[in-house]
Amino acid sequence: MYSNMVKFKDLHIPRKILDGIKAAGFSECTPVQALTLPEALKGKDVAGQAQTGTGKTAAFLIAVFSRMLKIPPPERGPSPRALIIAPTRELVVQIEAEARLLGEPAGFKILSVFGGVDYLKQRDQLSKKVDILIGTPGRLIDYLKQKVYSLKKTQFLVIDEADRMFDMGFISDLRFLLRRMSPYNKRQSMLFSATLSNRVMELCYEHMNMPEKFSVTPEKITVELIEQEIYHVGMSEKFGFLLGILRRETGGRYLIFCNTKAEAEKLELLLSANGISTAAITGDLHQKKRMKVLSHFKGGSLPVLAATDVASRGLHIDGVTHVINYDLPQDPEDYVHRIGRTARAGAGGKAISLACEKYVHSLESVEEFIKQKIPVMNITEDMIVTEYHRRAARSARRGDSTGRRTPGQGRSKSKPSRSGTTGRGIDKQGQRGDQRKKSFKKHSGRQDRKR
Repeated sequence: MYSNMVKFKDLHIPRKILDGIKAAGFSECTPVQALTLPEALKGKDVAGQAQTGTGKTAAFLIAVFSRMLKIPPPERGPSPRALIIAPTRELVVQIEAEARLLGEPAGFKILSVFGGVDYLKQRDQLSKKVDILIGTPGRLIDYLKQKVYSLKKTQFLVIDEADRMFDMGFISDLRFLLRRMSPYNKRQSMLFSATLSNRVMELCYEHMNMPEKFSVTPEKITVELIEQEIYHVGMSEKFGFLLGILRRETGGRYLIFCNTKAEAEKLELLLSANGISTAAITGDLHQKKRMKVLSHFKGGSLPVLAATDVASRGLHIDGVTHVINYDLPQDPEDYVHRIGRTARAGAGGKAISLACEKYVHSLESVEEFIKQKIPVMNITEDMIVTEYHRRAARSARRGDSTGRRTPGQGRSKSKPSRSGTTGRGIDKQGQRGDQRKKSFKKHSGRQDRKR
């Protein structure tokens, strides 16, 4: 068992890294740090089960930085001393930011590489040699194949969110990188995952040196830190109820989860039309736009962010006061992943779930997974906003956020455009085609088509 009173200063951590820890505002270890750091600081390989938001990023960074100061570097060549692999761009950016904060006193040269940004700039920076390289599998492989860098003398390896590597189809890319690294007994390796499933452990045993296994259970995290509520609400009342929550509890930072991309985009339109600044994070959002939206949300200028589970992987945002499950997730693990967005590094938070008739069937499996009943809250009529702007909903169905019909939308191919000569299209005066049949026949000499 770990103690929640383990202090960083009591561990064998170099002074320069302790200065970085102090600058980050940390003093006591989180559970995952208290479990893994003592062994990792000895140079042992570690396989840790922990959800995001538990302090695991700081755990592996502190261990790697401390060991880098204690052991001499190899004859460098083009190899970075440490490689950190993460499944998403957002997670890479988050790790880099924390690495710069913790490692600044030690003067490490840190670089992140990922898709969607300046390719040649990243390539040029990597060619100048770095101490710590952080990246997504695709971009790392791209530069490795071009021989911009090598992994033959890399001393430290970290694989973050290994289970998501499998889920997102990156496992073959990951194995490609691992097969080109220094031998497993010539480096220290650490792996972190929300679940240490059989396939994750197989990866550990194949590419790590007898790793020490540690686990911080998700249900413990869920129970201890997050205030949970659930409301049974009908589909027709869901948006009005959500609007009521946002209007009653102002001043917060809200992360709203939907099960589909279409629902997230619809919420963006509806909430924006009702005076609540909102953006949606979906899987096909361009990277630069995605990073801009996240920057506004983190900065506080954007109070509400709607997201799907796939798009939200790797979102690490401090200060989220509320997580709202607009759609109850169908996978119990996604419930824990979602609500963990609001209990970051020991902070508290509130998770509100809306159980409608479409998704309520998953409630039983969620409660079984977290080993507790989510408190059911009563709903009163005044909690549901019934008067709100509905124009955005119509726009969402047409696929146009401005509320105007986009060219070619809303018509079947058999119907002519407004400037056409037949059918039931709307003319310039807004009259229906069937109200001008007589004048149409008179001027064109053509017969109306039967519909």
